[in-house]
Amino acid sequence: MPDQTDWEAKAANILKAELKRKGVTYAQLAEMIGDKEPNVRNKLSRGKFSAAFMFQALDAVGISELRL
Repeated sequence: MPDQTDWEAKAANILKAELKRKGVTYAQLAEMIGDKEPNVRNKLSRGKFSAAFMFQALDAVGISELRL
């Protein structure tokens, strides 16, 4: 079974791919969710963010379904 780091990387990669697919930059996402771009960039580069952050980001860019 994947360890915690593998799951964090998978979550970050999924979110990054969805942002790219929608053509949304980190700066745009930060504005949409009321955060600062460096915070968003750090969360995604580290892969350390809550499920709530991921749901908030996906909702902000109009994604209501996600296939794993």
